[in-house]
Amino acid sequence: MASSRAESPRASVWLSRKAVPKRKGDGDGGLDLERIVAATVRLLDAEGLAKFSMRRLAAELGVTAMSVYWYVDTKDDLLEIVLDGINGSMVVPDVSREDEDWRDQLRLLALEYRKMLSSHTWVTQLLGRYLNIGPRSMAYTNACLAVIRRSGVEEARITGALSAVFQFVYGFCTAEGLFKERCNAAGLSEDEYFKQLMAEVAEREDYEESFKDAAELAESQSREEQREGDFAYALETVIAGIEAMRDR
Repeated sequence: MASSRAESPRASVWLSRKAVPKRKGDGDGGLDLERIVAATVRLLDAEGLAKFSMRRLAAELGVTAMSVYWYVDTKDDLLEIVLDGINGSMVVPDVSREDEDWRDQLRLLALEYRKMLSSHTWVTQLLGRYLNIGPRSMAYTNACLAVIRRSGVEEARITGALSAVFQFVYGFCTAEGLFKERCNAAGLSEDEYFKQLMAEVAEREDYEESFKDAAELAESQSREEQREGDFAYALETVIAGIEAMRDR
């Protein structure tokens, strides 16, 4: 059975003819898909994707691995279902409101995307691996499409405009998550780690001029304050760029 699953991967769990099970199994201590998904998110948040396994999940739930496989065929199917659930945590604007400024709605969508990626750093590793066409994911995607269409961008450029926004957010959050992992591995806060790094750089004359501004910033504001300011400015730059390209 395991061999068959490995040899014939599905394009997406959402394209399977087998409906995602929602009922409870027999003799599994009240196990259901929602409980499995919630436990998976807890483990991924705490330990990351590299350490996640179906055996580890079963142990967390206090059941056998086969009990989990009653609800999902493979680990990939489970992760795709979990990814859709996480996408459902994002707030979407009311796209039926024609009087709303599309820029404000696009900012909301970008900020919600960033909040989701920053809260669950492992998600960046799943995006692109799966089609991400679950119902919650598609609700968010459709909201993005509705908002960008109201911007006046021509139809052929809509995907490019959305890529400019959301690839920026994805890249920003990926770098943020990796830096946080590095700080955690060093047992230091972000500010402590950065100040330690700047102190070491200051001892090198060949880096002194290049990192002068960064060292001054480290003294004047926290990493979080700088990151929030950088993100806000960069997002406004991207939105302004969409308008400029639309009007060109």
